[in-house]
Amino acid sequence: MSCRTFRPAISATAGTLLCLAAVGCASEGPKPTDELTKAHTVVEQADKAGTAQRYAAADLQRAHDELSDADRLSSQKKYDEARSFAQRAQVDADLAVARGASAEQQKAAQDVTKSNDALRQETNRNADSSATGPTSTNPTSPPQF
Repeated sequence: MSCRTFRPAISATAGTLLCLAAVGCASEGPKPTDELTKAHTVVEQADKAGTAQRYAAADLQRAHDELSDADRLSSQKKYDEARSFAQRAQVDADLAVARGASAEQQKAAQDVTKSNDALRQETNRNADSSATGPTSTNPTSPPQF
């Protein structure tokens, strides 16, 4: 067999491999426009909420990083990876908002507990002072002149 016999077979094989490579590259899904838009919106809302930045800064930063990665990958036409990063960014932004809200509620509960403790102490002081009877600061009748 000569080299001329193998040339068409090699050309056909190379052509087939080239087609398979092109199909492999084209297997990326559609551009993740909706996912990127949703992720941008959720991250912006988390930024505006304030509690996420105050109480869950690491989660919010991770969301920003993942969103940047999603934008970069989308511009490189790596749509499947971009979609994944956009979805992760959305989840982490939601998590940051939830943790921020939870921390805010815990702080409010602690404030209520402190107020209740202060009222309880004041009530106990008043009960103790009335149990000891009249004093110069707590007379039972007005002074007479």
